[in-house]
Amino acid sequence: MALTVAVQMDPIQAIRIAGDTTFALLLEAQARGHRLIYYTPDRLSMQGRRVTARVQALSVQDVEGAHATLGEIERIDLSEADVVLMRQDPPFDMAYITATHMLEKIHPQTLVVNNPAEVRNAPEKLFVLDFPELMPPTLISRDKAEIEEFRREHGTVAMKPLHGHGGAAVFRVSETDPNFGSMFDLFSVTFREAWVVQRFLEKITEGDKRIILVDGEPMGAINRVPALNDIRSNMVRGGAARPSDLTEREREICATIGPELRRRGLILVGIDVIDGHLTEINVTSPTGIRAIKRLGGPDLAVSVWDAIEARVAV
Repeated sequence: MALTVAVQMDPIQAIRIAGDTTFALLLEAQARGHRLIYYTPDRLSMQGRRVTARVQALSVQDVEGAHATLGEIERIDLSEADVVLMRQDPPFDMAYITATHMLEKIHPQTLVVNNPAEVRNAPEKLFVLDFPELMPPTLISRDKAEIEEFRREHGTVAMKPLHGHGGAAVFRVSETDPNFGSMFDLFSVTFREAWVVQRFLEKITEGDKRIILVDGEPMGAINRVPALNDIRSNMVRGGAARPSDLTEREREICATIGPELRRRGLILVGIDVIDGHLTEINVTSPTGIRAIKRLGGPDLAVSVWDAIEARVAV
């Protein structure tokens, strides 16, 4: 059955297709005969319960620089689409949250991936706290006294903004680091929300594993190794992707969180695991599918579309 698939994403002309998960999903959808339409979040509108977007017909090919062909702009009611892929990148700010409220009006009659209400209710660095037994000790706070007490108890910590993304503003802070006061001041004026303070995991140098779960089942993984003299493993920060299998501990983590992901309608999820500790559950626009395939793993775009089509067919 051919579906009409709308993709809500950042400007498609600017993406780097070699590592872009959204592009992998579009290639697979097109290969299955689905009709693709494209729009950016600023083209989304709502009047009453009616959600519309100014969209363009889209065709894709796996050719850098000539990867997308767009048609003329037309205004449609998004309830006419069968599937909406909500794939714009963070930051998870009020614009992102507003988009979830708007798309919630058409879901699940039009299947939105991931479920917009649950995307809104499951910020990456907060949702993970539902599973404290799987995590390193973690504090969410902007209270200086609380942070100092946490550092006294746990020693060296990682400190990062609660709604940060892509490894931006992640710092390693020792118990006696003389820069802590200045860093606290900087965070105080830069970020209005609380911060994440987490016991530092020394084995980050061996990698931060990204595991992709589809409908709650682990389907593939890569190990992202930080560049020399950096603690951030994100590939946009210079991390190197390596092929990887799952350990017994990582399978235990996936088995624990999988049922909750399915219950919430979070079809495509990427979790981050360092030295057997769950650190994030990424639900907004998780990446890693193309890297897994490039390094010899399965084509997870196939698994994602199998799951989507099964939901639409119900």
